[in-house]
Amino acid sequence: MAEGVNQDSNRTDTGMKPNIEALLCYLLGFITGLVFILIEKNNKFVRFHALQSIVTFGAIFLAQWIIGYIPVIGPVVSALLALAGVVLWVVLMVKAYQGEKFKLPVAGEIAEKNA
Repeated sequence: MAEGVNQDSNRTDTGMKPNIEALLCYLLGFITGLVFILIEKNNKFVRFHALQSIVTFGAIFLAQWIIGYIPVIGPVVSALLALAGVVLWVVLMVKAYQGEKFKLPVAGEIAEKNA
């Protein structure tokens, strides 16, 4: 689900534009999401993308790690999750750069409630 351009305000704690910060939330998956959730206290647009990054890529990371231990099919499913993760990564970065609050079904709901 995408909502229109709504970056709350053009002010962020770092001085960067909100869409740039939101894109950077996804750059290194949940790691940069954690960085931005810690440093960005005021901009809800950036906080939403940081939390969505943490939830989405944290879940993919854990799922790959757990599923990777299943013999035979585990590595195949893990590789498919990695591919899906790359596609999501690109889509989310593009949408964040465009200033969209692109909400994933589960992760987006969690992020929106907690941003």
